[in-house]
Amino acid sequence: MSPTPLWRKSSRSAQAGNCVEVATNMMDTALVRDSKLGDSSPIMVLSPKAFAGFIGSIKSGRFDG
Repeated sequence: MSPTPLWRKSSRSAQAGNCVEVATNMMDTALVRDSKLGDSSPIMVLSPKAFAGFIGSIKSGRFDG
């Protein structure tokens, strides 16, 4: 039986209104979703390496508009 994702909201989401939640309690997988959509949000499923790259891109400002 797979564990239930334990979602947590990004600490950077609250101020900008861009609400992202992550669940990292899944074995060898990180999940990312839009918290405004809750359970109906599409979920990105990432390997630990891809998740680290995703976070690095966010921190570098790659996705800033």
